[in-house]
Amino acid sequence: MTDRKATLTIDGETPIELPILKGTRGQDVIDIGALGSHGYFTYDPSFTATASCQSDITYIDGEKGILLHRGYPIEVLADKSDYIETCYLLLEGALPTAEQKATFEHTIKYHTMVNRSIEHFISGFRYDAHPMAMLCGLVGAMSSFYHDSLDITDQEHRTISAHRLIAKMPTIAAMCYKHFIGQPFVYPDNTLSYSENFLHMMFGTPCEKYECHPALAKAMDRIFLLHADHEQNASTSTVRMAGSSGANPFACIAAGIAALWGPAHGGANEAVLSMLDEIGHEDNIEEYIAKAKDKNDPFRLMGFGHRVYKNHDPRATVMRQTCDEVLEVLGVQNDPLFRLAKKLEVIALEDEYFISKKLYPNVDFYSGIILKAMGIPEEMFTVIFATGRTVGWISHWNEMITHPYRIARPRQLYTGADVRDYTPMDER
Repeated sequence: MTDRKATLTIDGETPIELPILKGTRGQDVIDIGALGSHGYFTYDPSFTATASCQSDITYIDGEKGILLHRGYPIEVLADKSDYIETCYLLLEGALPTAEQKATFEHTIKYHTMVNRSIEHFISGFRYDAHPMAMLCGLVGAMSSFYHDSLDITDQEHRTISAHRLIAKMPTIAAMCYKHFIGQPFVYPDNTLSYSENFLHMMFGTPCEKYECHPALAKAMDRIFLLHADHEQNASTSTVRMAGSSGANPFACIAAGIAALWGPAHGGANEAVLSMLDEIGHEDNIEEYIAKAKDKNDPFRLMGFGHRVYKNHDPRATVMRQTCDEVLEVLGVQNDPLFRLAKKLEVIALEDEYFISKKLYPNVDFYSGIILKAMGIPEEMFTVIFATGRTVGWISHWNEMITHPYRIARPRQLYTGADVRDYTPMDER
């Protein structure tokens, strides 16, 4: 907070003073909450210049390529922490002690099972239903199975719901995958880590135990961690807006999943694979680079540049290293698709056109390649994104609920017809 004020001057009217608020880092914001009482609203389509809330969770500086979770750089967390510890950090606001982490991990492990009726629920979806369609429906339906802790005013209920969501999302995500490919569900194994358990449920079968390579478990853990939260993006804002009505946490997370499903948000790594398929072979790269540079050509390089990060995506550096490790472990470095991807990466990092426009490979470029190499179909990419992002969504929801809030109610600039007389049917 500061004592600074902004003065809005409108011809012929008394100047309006608006408080200027200052956060820990980032841009100061002008508090326009009282502007409506003066007969004016602001106009900001997509809210790209509007601070919709006050938050202590995540900070992004797109110009400098900075991403902090509770003050910790994402690169540090990816190197020294793991997904479960990061979950605790986002939820609780501080890194856990050894005892706190052990207790938290134990709690998450022993919430991984889902109600048996959910198996019947998912069996009702068509055999070829998109996994995101199933995930959205299943998470929304969880409130009917876990209605014992839906009092959003009760801190214990909120905590239990948060733990259930973090624990059960991998189970539900894997069930969506199994239904999608026509295999029986695989139950969680609480002797495994979070990421190992997810891969076990994805690739295990009743007739053969899945042996998870440590590098693949580490890669999946990093994918979850690097997608855990990303400030007030479309899906997180959706969760907050749904939560402002007093909706239960499962409904709010389902709303976030629905927003994430959009190709402009959670489908970016899927778009990377589609682009690579379109290019087809590394011999065609030069042609497609020329198309990408042509403003009149609809072709766009997917997985390069970022709407928020104008310098570099801090998550991409970590993901690039992980990508190389996974390709080496799986022995697919010479697969034509991955050779194409790596050559495209080199060009983007060295070509003056891409450098000048800061079209660097982002986290989606590398995560798409990793998931493809692991044998995960593109239809599951956004489901995995949602699984990792659940902790961010529930952290923001909980933060909003524990502070004074009102139901979200954006305003509009009305451009429709003015008052009109009704014309009877026989006179039209």
